[in-house]
Amino acid sequence: MANYIAVVHKDPKSDFGVSFADFPGCITAGSTIDEAKDMAHGALSLHIKGMLEDGENIPTPSKLEDIMDDPDYSDAAAILVVSVSEAKSRSVRVNITMPEDMLRKIDSVAKKRGMSRSSFLVHAAQNAIDYSQNSHSL
Repeated sequence: MANYIAVVHKDPKSDFGVSFADFPGCITAGSTIDEAKDMAHGALSLHIKGMLEDGENIPTPSKLEDIMDDPDYSDAAAILVVSVSEAKSRSVRVNITMPEDMLRKIDSVAKKRGMSRSSFLVHAAQNAIDYSQNSHSL
């Protein structure tokens, strides 16, 4: 089990945003700090899964001291430790069909978030699944 540091940000009139210094592009949010914590675990797990599927190396967790010294995180509202299993899930290659302009949009957004196409699509799908499951439980 690896432990990564999640940094929680809170701007006035916004949800609690969560980011990971070790995983640029892996972000999530929650309307409460507890929801943000839960979303952080899911987002990081999904991000790592996408990286593994793409054959990317998973970074060694940064030290808390190094993250706290980073000016990008000086306005942190909270610091969380998110534990993720290092077990590799079996990846399956799939072939999908979509409009070419949609693929360009996906690639553009994924690149801006520092994600691969596969990681972005898995993350988007997981968010849709989580939303669907959460909206049915309300």
